[in-house]
Amino acid sequence: MKRKNLQFRAEFFNLMNHPNFAQPDPYIDDGPGATGVITDVAIPMRQIQFGLKYDF
Repeated sequence: MKRKNLQFRAEFFNLMNHPNFAQPDPYIDDGPGATGVITDVAIPMRQIQFGLKYDF
């Protein structure tokens, strides 16, 4: 008789959802008011990944 096994896995990335801002815009030719503006984050927002594995 073969043993059956069920495994559940959860992985969390940036769980507290803290923003890590990217570098500000360094170019002066992007138009008025665009220099030094931060428009992006360096790492993605909160990500949660679930997995389920069944061995039989």
